[in-house]
Amino acid sequence: MTMESTTSGTATSGTATGASVGEAVTGAPPGRGRHRGLLGRVRWWNYLLLAGATFLCVFPLYWMFIVASTDTATATRMPPEIVPGGNFFQLAGLVFDTVPFLQSILNSLFVATSIGVGHAVLCALAGFAFAKLRFRGNNVLFLIVVLTMTVPTQLAVIPQYMIISWLGWVDTLQALVVPGLASAFGIFWMRQHISTTITDELIQAARIDGASTWQIFWRIAFPIVRPAAFVLGLFGFVSAWNDFLWPFIVLKSPERFTAQIAIKALQNERTIDLGLAMSGSFLATLPLLVLFVFVGRRMVAGILDGAFKG
Repeated sequence: MTMESTTSGTATSGTATGASVGEAVTGAPPGRGRHRGLLGRVRWWNYLLLAGATFLCVFPLYWMFIVASTDTATATRMPPEIVPGGNFFQLAGLVFDTVPFLQSILNSLFVATSIGVGHAVLCALAGFAFAKLRFRGNNVLFLIVVLTMTVPTQLAVIPQYMIISWLGWVDTLQALVVPGLASAFGIFWMRQHISTTITDELIQAARIDGASTWQIFWRIAFPIVRPAAFVLGLFGFVSAWNDFLWPFIVLKSPERFTAQIAIKALQNERTIDLGLAMSGSFLATLPLLVLFVFVGRRMVAGILDGAFKG
């Protein structure tokens, strides 16, 4: 009896130990594996929702190409056409003959790239200063920066134009680049991201090693927050590429037009050739599509990195 009880107790203890080990390895109590499998399974309606969302996002681009390959009469026909026509290359050539469209694309590329890089570096630098540097008026200045986001952009057009005119920058590309190098939203975003990602102990250790404030930012802080800064730069690039109001006010010469102003120049004063206008719009959208193909995965990774670390 004693041997049998001992054997039974040992077996029970071994079973409990094995269950504990299995629980520790799998991270879940025994008997819940099938529930984990059900939670990890993707239902059919998930794919249906994703397909519907993809259709809603892609269809405007497809419709733009349909109109860009037809004429105005076909674009306004009911029921509408769902098959592209054969006039796209003819209308695209007419776009380049009507306005200096290639130069406009290059101008937009220069302006958007400069603003994107400025957003990534300057907003990260300002966010680092607000998050990790201690100076008088830190909170007050940051509050002022946040409050500027409540002011509509249109209210700043007149004083901004007066400053640009005083500097002699009217009808120049720097009038588009300099005001857009940083934004209140970008500073706020980078400040929040840096304060939750970089610890004060890391900053103190770098100072003990003799690093200056600039070295701490450029060699330690910026590499850590580079994914978030990259996403912010992309947002700045896309916003600058699609901007219409400020370039329309500042630029006068056709050789300095951006892509959006060149599209406006394709329209007559009283009538609009939808095929010609949509051809220019589709050509102006192609660089953004190419950019998303190459950096889309990195952009999503940067957004998720900022979301989970916060």
